[in-house]
Amino acid sequence: MPKPRTAKPKSLKSDSATLILLNKPFGIVSQFSGDDRTLAELITTPNVYPAGRLDKDSEGLLLLTDNGQLQHRISAPQFKMDKSYWVQVDGQITESAIEQLLSGVTLKDGPAQATRAAIIEEPPNLWSRDPPIRVRKSVPSSWLNIVINEGRNRQVRRMSAAVGYPTLRLVRHSIGKWSIDNIASGKFLTLHQKLEDFLP
Repeated sequence: MPKPRTAKPKSLKSDSATLILLNKPFGIVSQFSGDDRTLAELITTPNVYPAGRLDKDSEGLLLLTDNGQLQHRISAPQFKMDKSYWVQVDGQITESAIEQLLSGVTLKDGPAQATRAAIIEEPPNLWSRDPPIRVRKSVPSSWLNIVINEGRNRQVRRMSAAVGYPTLRLVRHSIGKWSIDNIASGKFLTLHQKLEDFLP
């Protein structure tokens, strides 16, 4: 059994960093220990920890690093790093709903606003989800791309529900300059660079 990871990265002042770009599958929690399926199934690199989180039922880009400065820069709210999501919703989403997302919606924990949003076709070469989403023959589904620069709990799901289109599938495509392009589900890319080369 993998040894639980409870500490944060030790290299708080290191001038170099390792950054892992993981395409997290559905059903994996963003931690290395616990009763659910964890990152330990996928990542064996020692001393790396998530920079931010991605819900168990969400897929896509999760960043992990061994550098505390980089972890803070990616995940701390004050840096407002753009996060882009592909979102499959229940129903045929309208331009009016997109405008609502761009102008802002009110959630229980305050207002939330997309920095960019658009209706899209299903992303090309998207992998099948296991298990597949719920399908209703009488109700179509549709896709949008939404970009936010916050990271509140289940924020994109709550925003789509607020405009009348519940989320069926959520895939985080990118965070800042990093993306899951050419990284298969369950796979990862490891980068080793000077810290200054990673920072925005």
